[in-house]
Amino acid sequence: MEITLLSEPLSTNSNQPTPMMQQYAEIKAANKDSLLFYRMGDFYELFFKDAEDASSALGITLTKRGKHLGEDIPMCGVPVHAAEDYLQKLISFGFRVAVCEQTEDPAEAKKRGSKAVVKREVVRLVTPGTVTEEKLLDPGSSSYLAAIARAKNSEDQANFALSWIDISTGEFKVAASAETELTATIARIEPRELVLSENLYQDPEFRSLLFMDESALTIESANFFDSQLALGRLRSAFGLQTLESLGSFSKSELAAAGAILAYVEKTQIEERPIIQRLSKEENSTAVLIDPATRANLELIRTLTGEKKGSLLSAIDRTVSGAGSRLMAERLMRPLTDINEISNRQNSVQFFIESVSTSEHIGSLLKQLPDLARAISRLSLNRGGPRDLLAVRTGLQLAGSITSEL
Repeated sequence: MEITLLSEPLSTNSNQPTPMMQQYAEIKAANKDSLLFYRMGDFYELFFKDAEDASSALGITLTKRGKHLGEDIPMCGVPVHAAEDYLQKLISFGFRVAVCEQTEDPAEAKKRGSKAVVKREVVRLVTPGTVTEEKLLDPGSSSYLAAIARAKNSEDQANFALSWIDISTGEFKVAASAETELTATIARIEPRELVLSENLYQDPEFRSLLFMDESALTIESANFFDSQLALGRLRSAFGLQTLESLGSFSKSELAAAGAILAYVEKTQIEERPIIQRLSKEENSTAVLIDPATRANLELIRTLTGEKKGSLLSAIDRTVSGAGSRLMAERLMRPLTDINEISNRQNSVQFFIESVSTSEHIGSLLKQLPDLARAISRLSLNRGGPRDLLAVRTGLQLAGSITSEL
């Protein structure tokens, strides 16, 4: 691949690192667990072991540029305009990426002297559960980030809770779970990333319950799961003085939901996605299906991992990404509550009997853009003209659908 000429030297002939490499080393030291996409002009450059790992995973040329402490510096780069495609591949291989941008105009840096380095900062951590780019998401599948918390009751028995969020749509939920229900709940949600405390991760009995790939697990400190800190995070997120309007939550539920918010804050740096009000799910209102049974039923994908051939592919006649996601969610969580079942049946009956209304609304839904994901990207300052157009079109169609109903 072609590499643009750099205005900032990577190295000198001496054993002393250049100011730019000092800056790189400092930023990399703060993001040890991630590949560092270091912005240099029109490219994100990767150096040292990051370059070797990325070159192997992406199938791009590994080059070298200059020396550091007497050794060649391995380097590879990806064009900024094509970064989403490379991010998609790296995330699929289990990597996490720290995106480091130039936060200063090079002309301003030169005013401080010929050897001044352009200021750079990590603006975002890209992990499996925090992607929002259209190219990195399946329109018909939710992209959940989840957290598990454990608390002890007065009888010293463990109470678990699982909280999950899709920052591409703002959906935010929590559910209490007995230890025997935990694997079934995780299998239903299918999180792309699961956040755990150090204590849980090191507990061999708990680890035996997990069936997820190690690359999908993220280990955080106990502070992430402090229920008192969680209260403050939740009140701040929703602008509330008290959580009473959201419902009643146990310590483990608060801890799990608070951990999710803390992790979103950590990965999104200064940006904040729009998050829906936290809602609580009851396991007692749905059928719990263990992972093995769920896989063999091939509800949303076959045993080979393909959607084609699954129950979802056979019955999904939805005409929008949001509709397809809702269909998948309902298949993964069969109801046991007779009132909820009746409500769904009544909705279906209405549209079966109102043929003209059904056809008209169906034609409107076919034109409906993915409004929730467009709004999320805009709220995170990652949106563009297409997302603004999606909001306008979505609001216009929503008005037409409301009038029809």
